[in-house]
Amino acid sequence: MSVLVVLLAVGAACCLGTGFVLQQQAAQHAPLGDYMSWRLLLDLMRMPRWLTGIAFMACGMALGAVALGQGEVTLVEPLLATNLLFALVLSRHLTGQPLGRQGWAGLALLAGGVTTFILAGEPQGSDQVAGPLRHWLIFGVVTGIALLLAGVAAHRRPFYGPVLLGAAAGLLYGVQDALTRVSGERLGDGGWPLFFESWQPYAVLVLGVTGLILVQSAFETAPLQMSLPALTAAQPLAGIVCGVGFLGDRVRTDTGALAWEAAGLAAVVTGIVLLGLHPALPTRTAGPGEETRDLQPR
Repeated sequence: MSVLVVLLAVGAACCLGTGFVLQQQAAQHAPLGDYMSWRLLLDLMRMPRWLTGIAFMACGMALGAVALGQGEVTLVEPLLATNLLFALVLSRHLTGQPLGRQGWAGLALLAGGVTTFILAGEPQGSDQVAGPLRHWLIFGVVTGIALLLAGVAAHRRPFYGPVLLGAAAGLLYGVQDALTRVSGERLGDGGWPLFFESWQPYAVLVLGVTGLILVQSAFETAPLQMSLPALTAAQPLAGIVCGVGFLGDRVRTDTGALAWEAAGLAAVVTGIVLLGLHPALPTRTAGPGEETRDLQPR
């Protein structure tokens, strides 16, 4: 395990968590008519706080891309899930809420789960990359599930919409991370000509923009507590599936290791949920004359 990869991934998580908090604070003031529309991004671009959040997010994605270029997806993705810890730290500073038992329990479960998965699985790369059929199959299944969740969210906006949108965006970001690693490998192997001839860099761009629209729509319609846990939980799961499924990453598969890996991932998800529901994360408060966001199903 490379210390540099760990530091890069944790640094990326710090930037991502900070960026998510700033983006949600701005997105809650966007017009509701822009829900799941390209116009939402155009409106948000006029808000300095949102642009600051995007700058943090871009920095986090850049650090994450470097970490993915140096290490395995199955190692980097669980570490990126710690972005919720940094989001909670910033929100705690803004709200003044103490961590309490729930916060400390969530922190312990998330950190312990990530550590358990990495130590039990011992993620390693290999040269046995899956063929195009398996590559496209896993890519299609994961992105298909994400688009299905987004479609359902369009009709369940005030209830399950933000949760589904967060999960959908997390799945897309997990696939994006895997394709970012593939793009980096192609750039290293064949230079810029091979890079631009490949479909993966363009898919990374499309997935990133689509995920951004879904995330901002979730931030727009509900508090961070409803969308960020689902996003944070879905991203590493999708990344691990892609890493093992078609990138050739290896984790230990003996019975004992699989049991500990499953326990570690379960602890990560449980910790994410506890931290995501923590009162330190900002909740929506409508300002004077602001339109209510609790809409009826369409």
